[in-house]
Amino acid sequence: MKYAIVGAGAIGGYLGAKLALAGEEVTFIARNKNLAAINAHGFRLVLPDGSTQHASNVRAVQDMNQAGPQDVVLLTTKAHQVRDLLPGLRALFGPQTLVVTMINGVPWWYFHKLAGPYEGRPLASVDPDGALAAGIENERIIGSIVYPAAELIEPGVVKVIEGNRFTLGELDGQRTPRIEALSKSMIAAGFKAPVSRDIRSEIWVKLWGNLSFNPISALTHATLETICRHPLSRELAARMMTEAQQVGQKLGVEFKISLDQRIAGAEAVGAHKTSMLQDVENGRALELQALVGSVVELARITETPTPSIDAIYAVTSLLAKSLADQQGRLMVQPT
Repeated sequence: MKYAIVGAGAIGGYLGAKLALAGEEVTFIARNKNLAAINAHGFRLVLPDGSTQHASNVRAVQDMNQAGPQDVVLLTTKAHQVRDLLPGLRALFGPQTLVVTMINGVPWWYFHKLAGPYEGRPLASVDPDGALAAGIENERIIGSIVYPAAELIEPGVVKVIEGNRFTLGELDGQRTPRIEALSKSMIAAGFKAPVSRDIRSEIWVKLWGNLSFNPISALTHATLETICRHPLSRELAARMMTEAQQVGQKLGVEFKISLDQRIAGAEAVGAHKTSMLQDVENGRALELQALVGSVVELARITETPTPSIDAIYAVTSLLAKSLADQQGRLMVQPT
């Protein structure tokens, strides 16, 4: 299969390198030093056990027109970056091209093909003017949840912290031939790629942690392990997760693990900095709307009170504004 990896960062690099090593044709959409490194040296993975794998049979382009139509497009960017990619993205689309949204948070397509009172409703928090819904046909989309943790430690080199699971799902819950073929391809590359008949409930399991741990870490500069082991921050995360669970349940979501299990899972990742904390430290825009603002919007839609989420959203929004206005970054360093 021909894969385009749109977002050659930590997760995109992990996916693309493993797929290429399994014999798939992989093109990274990349820029600057990453673009040059991939074309010069391929992509290298540093695995959790310290071993390395090198995918030399990959290419990278900046102009998506150079890549041409693909069988599968993996969107592995931050949620707020997709809009800026829309003008070029369609160059990757052929009649049957799949677009797999490997993006954290609530996706713009959340209510598409979701039976019930909100079916087809847009989400202003993640697609304020409908550009995403207009630019990427819903019929192309495969939902996905990214569970691994990884870091781009230098251009063309990804360190895999832990995990290899990428759950996949059609928006209407069907097990179609196309999603079965995609799952088979990813499994052959060494990933766990189960097909879910309820992709939205899977989204909420990941979102449950992201909506709490990410902003708390951005505000406190603490790792997952520290947040979970400090009693007050653990209690705050649990309150936010409880509020979110009430929102999700009103939308028909089934939480298949307990809140304590979800927190334990985050703690087990160890001294890992969340993506939002990494963005604060590097002066990048925060993925706040998809991870937290969307939950606030869903809470208003379902008339669910979320005081803890609202408060953390407010102060993290101000942090994001301050960083953007000052074009700055924040990092806690030893004195």
